Amino acid sequence: MKRTMILSALLGILLAACSPRDKQQLSTSTAGIAGASDVLAEKNTLIERGKYLVTTSLCHDCHTPKVFGPQGEPMPDSTRLLSGHPAELSYPDWTPADLEKRNIITSTNPMLTAWAGPWGVSFTANLTPDTSTGIGEWTEESFIQALRTGKHQGQPNGRDILPPMPWQFIGQMTDDDLKAVWSYLRSIPATKNQVPFPVPPRAPIAAAK
Repeated sequence: MKRTMILSALLGILLAACSPRDKQQLSTSTAGIAGASDVLAEKNTLIERGKYLVTTSLCHDCHTPKVFGPQGEPMPDSTRLLSGHPAELSYPDWTPADLEKRNIITSTNPMLTAWAGPWGVSFTANLTPDTSTGIGEWTEESFIQALRTGKHQGQPNGRDILPPMPWQFIGQMTDDDLKAVWSYLRSIPATKNQVPFPVPPRAPIAAAK
């Protein structure tokens, strides 16, 4: 509102000193600037909404690599925001027998970026706009479809989005909210990080004999 009032005041001052022809051209140009300013403000609002949703939905817990504090507490690494499982790290090595022996269902690495369970081993995706290793070549439509269907890039024949990704719940966001999340993800720095493909579950040790 203040921006519009300021632009209107400046326009009035400029128009008073212009010829009729200049007034028409100036009025058209200023209207274009005001319109572009409003579009930019709307886009920034959408990005801020997306940032809020990504933060409160705990996306950083898994998709952002960690640095460790004095007490060994994991904290999101702001230099690798939402870039997924670091390509240079190993993944949890397991068999169903191992998990049963330890009386657990799943295991994860210290960064919470790789998870092992009955589905095999899954790795958190690179959500940055990098075109070769992230989601830079995705479209808004494919992003929303992926979260609605649990399929990679929203393709009917795409690979399943594996646990612990809670797509069943995030996919229940409204279209507007998912578009806001998409806008925010497109605004963060692109990070080149090739996340490994999922690893199918191994056969139990007993069955392999």
